[in-house]
This record gives sequence, C-alpha cells and structure tokens, in this order.
Amino acid sequence: MAFTADTPRAELVHLDVAAGVATITLDSPHNRNALSAQLRRELLAHLDAAIADDAVRVIVLSHTGTVFCAGMDLKESKGADAQQQGVTEVPRILATLWESPKPVVARLAGPARAGGIGLVAACDVAVAAENATFAFSEVRIGVVPAVISVTVLPRLSARAAHELFLTGETFDAHRAARIGLINSAVPADDLDDEVTRYTRMLRLGAPGALAGAKQMLRRERPATMADDFAAMNALSASYFASEEGQEGIRAFAEKRTPSWVPQD
Repeated sequence: MAFTADTPRAELVHLDVAAGVATITLDSPHNRNALSAQLRRELLAHLDAAIADDAVRVIVLSHTGTVFCAGMDLKESKGADAQQQGVTEVPRILATLWESPKPVVARLAGPARAGGIGLVAACDVAVAAENATFAFSEVRIGVVPAVISVTVLPRLSARAAHELFLTGETFDAHRAARIGLINSAVPADDLDDEVTRYTRMLRLGAPGALAGAKQMLRRERPATMADDFAAMNALSASYFASEEGQEGIRAFAEKRTPSWVPQD
C-alpha cells in the first residue's frame, strides 16, 4: 500500500475502560512514545473522554515498548519557529492531567525523559519499575525544561531541581522516589500489582470527595492560619453535610460498603 499525506495513520494512544479504571496507553514505540502532534492530539482526546465518562473512577497512564515517553518529537521541532513548536500544545495536556477531578496514576515500565517527566509529575500517583530511568535532558540540546517545570517543581526539593535541571544527569527510579518525583519504585515483575494496589484504594474514595481533595491540594493557602482554618472548616463541614458524606456516615454505621464503590 502506498502511503500519502492523507493516509489514515494507526492510533498512537489507546483508551480502555474496565471496572471503573480507564487505562490510557501511549503506543508509539517506533519513536519511544515521543510527544508527536498525533500522539498529543490523541492523548488529550482520550483524557477528555475518560474525565467525562461517569463510569471512570481512576485513570492510569501507561505505555507500550521499552520507554514511557522520550519527550518532544524533535524531528517535528526541527526548523519550526517559536509559534509552530509543538511544545506550545503541551500545557493543555499537563493541565488536564493535573486538574483532572479523577485521580491519575502513571505506570512506568521504562525510562522517561524531558517532557515525559512532565507527564509523570502531572499525575497524582506515579509508580515505576526499578529499571526505569529519568533525565531532564533539555539543557544538553540547548533548550530549557520550561513548560514541564510547572508540574515538576511542586514535586521536587529545590536542591534536586537545581542539580537535575542544570546537569541533565540520568537518575534511577529509587532516587526519583526519594526526591518526590514518583511514589514508589518496584521490581518490574511487581509493577502491575503495585498499580492495581493504588487503583483499588483510589476506587474506594467518593468521586466528589476525591475531586474536592484534589482541588484542596492545589489551592493557594491564605496568609494567616486563622484564615486557613476558617476556609478549611467551611469546606470540611460542607462535605460532612453532602450527599456523599451522609452516605459514607450511614455506611460506616451500618457496616456496609458505600454506594459509590464499584461492584466488580
């Protein structure tokens, strides 16, 4: 078959939903799951679909091949001016992950580089195989990790961020866990079990409460402790009085599972 510019290309990102978990899989191993225009477009579309689906309680961001994500597709970046660079589309992807009302878990069976680490940092929970590696390689090709810094810097200690952004040094999954980039590093054979452990716990949370907790974690704190307590007291009381809160209290008293927990 002869391929032309109009020939449909195989999907590079897949969405599967089962038992309340939406698994979004990067499937572009030929370029190490780099953030090409097609992959960016499909990833965002699947994220939007998973967030809008009432059956979805948790989102898992996974991949095929040996690399989670190598960052921007440099072949597409070559020769383009600033307004045409694909990196200008990345903020919406990172913001969608970060602001998703549903918890997002990153599953890394292999390395992440540059923009790929931005994806990891934007997720609520990240689990990597011990053999996964990481590097902010931008400075070594003459660019800076600017866009991804928005999601990465809230995760890392300042010392680690300065060192790793400036040196571009490769570091392993255990160090990634120590500096706050990921939650855990496990043997490759245990990766799926660890992801399942997190998704099972997350599915126990009430959807509205999970969304509210995420919003609370993202908020800017008031200048004084008194103002902070006032705001948090009002928020807490509203959730205790909410439909979900009352259902959770009844379920606790009746020693039963709350109505929002999926029945597998």
